[in-house]
Amino acid sequence: MVNEASLETFYKIVDQNQDDYVERLREAVAIPSISSIVGHRDDVVRMSHWLTSLFEKLGIKYEARDIGSHVMDNVDLKLPPIILGTYGNDPNKKTILVYGHYDVQPALLEDGWSSKPFDMIETSKGQLIGRGASDDKGPIIGWLNAIEAHQNAEIDFPVNLKICFEGMEENGSEGLEELIANEADKYFKGVDAVCISDNYWLGVTKPCLTYGLRGICAYKVTICGPGKDLHSGVFGGTVHEPMTDLFHLFSKLVAPNGDILITGINDDVAPLTDEENKVYQSLEFSLNELHSAIESKTNIYDNEIETLQHRWRYPSLTIHGIEGAFSSSGFKTVLPAKVIGKFSIRIVPNMDPKRVNELVEKFLKDEFAKLGSKNTLSIECLHSAKAWLSSPHHWNYGMFCFVYS
Repeated sequence: MVNEASLETFYKIVDQNQDDYVERLREAVAIPSISSIVGHRDDVVRMSHWLTSLFEKLGIKYEARDIGSHVMDNVDLKLPPIILGTYGNDPNKKTILVYGHYDVQPALLEDGWSSKPFDMIETSKGQLIGRGASDDKGPIIGWLNAIEAHQNAEIDFPVNLKICFEGMEENGSEGLEELIANEADKYFKGVDAVCISDNYWLGVTKPCLTYGLRGICAYKVTICGPGKDLHSGVFGGTVHEPMTDLFHLFSKLVAPNGDILITGINDDVAPLTDEENKVYQSLEFSLNELHSAIESKTNIYDNEIETLQHRWRYPSLTIHGIEGAFSSSGFKTVLPAKVIGKFSIRIVPNMDPKRVNELVEKFLKDEFAKLGSKNTLSIECLHSAKAWLSSPHHWNYGMFCFVYS
């Protein structure tokens, strides 16, 4: 336990170094470590080097583990390393594994950003805006800031840390599952609990303890027709158009109220119990916080409980975008020869990705057959992950609350 005087010193050091922490995050955000774009793979690796330099400064022992290569967009690429770190080995302390990721999703001004996504800014409300500021560079750097603050305050870190930071989370976490399986009785041996640093609070005033996460099944649907792009003024109305077929298929996936329309998709969703339902009654959350987060009042449900239940414990389907279509400003009367639509399903406990894939593929093929189109359809699951559910009564959650009491 830490005495009150030491704790005050710790808080003072954190406050004094706030600007340094912000600048550190700004440096990290400036590295466009986009794992899903071939041209940014070197940036992802550069981000790993940025982190390991900080590990060295703080005295964290680490390995930048080589996990091989993969093929993306017909290019053979080396996978970015998984960084395995160790800080402390006191047998009298608990050992906590911290997971996070240093890669980010693509971001462009035209995606709706109000500022350059890789130039982090601070708003008048004190918000730090930049790609990766919250997902997930801010949280993982927060752990390193905490270690540094303990060192500066000359306070012993209360637990041993194992660190696992990957660079492919936003692109299917390739190589992670195999590494975990291989290192279960080696590097990960002796871990008492895992802390995932890749989550959100409900609002801005009260921390959250996350004990469950929805999984994902992400899909690419390709429809091919003519041998090349055509002019709609010449060929419109004379050929089966891939874009028309894709729009029809995607209109069958999900209703405007969020209901997933794929036959059988909800059969394995666990029923809501009275005990679980009671949990929602005591949560500190208002729709105003949702409105602030989404910057609109376009919420489907008009009460907090249903909103949270559909955010956490029910599956959802989101359509993300289309490749092959004309999407620039201006107007182009093209009839695309090939289009690729992308969507994902957030799955919940009891839903098996393999079963979900079977249902999705059957549904889309059945709907496509009804069109009588001469185009061709292909469906690919890009990546999938099961949902995870623990218990808020596990000692791990209490330990983090009371370690400084």
